[in-house]
Amino acid sequence: MKSQKLKVFVLLLMALAALSVANTAKADTWNKATKITFPEPVEVSGTVLQSGTYWFQLMDSPANRNIVQIWNEDRTKLIRTILTIPNYRLQPTGKTVIKFAERPSGTPEAVKAWFYPGDSFGQEFVYPETRAAVLAQSANEPVLAVRDEQAAAPAPALEQAPVKAVEPTGEEVEMTEVIGTETLPATGSSLPLLGIVGLLAVGAGLTLRTVVSDVA
Repeated sequence: MKSQKLKVFVLLLMALAALSVANTAKADTWNKATKITFPEPVEVSGTVLQSGTYWFQLMDSPANRNIVQIWNEDRTKLIRTILTIPNYRLQPTGKTVIKFAERPSGTPEAVKAWFYPGDSFGQEFVYPETRAAVLAQSANEPVLAVRDEQAAAPAPALEQAPVKAVEPTGEEVEMTEVIGTETLPATGSSLPLLGIVGLLAVGAGLTLRTVVSDVA
């Protein structure tokens, strides 16, 4: 009797633990929350982040998976909401990767792209048009941009902002002339993991029913 109750208790604990792991994995995969520490000030889409620790994550929107939110270290203050576009890399790594654009000495490095561990596609940050023109000239490469007023717009309007590219000459061109027309692959799903967890929970429930029946 005690042995059966102990088995049920253990199975229930396993199910709860598995559910907790699944929820955490699902959340991390969904918003790609990443804790990043910068030893020196950096610039992201026209905003200078002082040296310190920040959280980068995708905005919780099923309609647009290319809007990044930057939070302070304890995630109590939203610092910026920034439009991005997919940036492809040939060899994913198991670590977070931050790519920087070249900048003149004495100025904060400009964050160009952020890659979540294991992903082939990352997020390339879009800059306000005025700032993009300066960066394009100093780095001698095109920089993605939106109108200054659109870069500061709230998320619903930001999602609709058309992205252009600013050449080192200051000329504005279509984004596709710079990055091509690659599209994102199908979004990965956590359903297999949740299915396993569900089976474990059902198994624990069936065991409980059997024990109760035996006792009765």
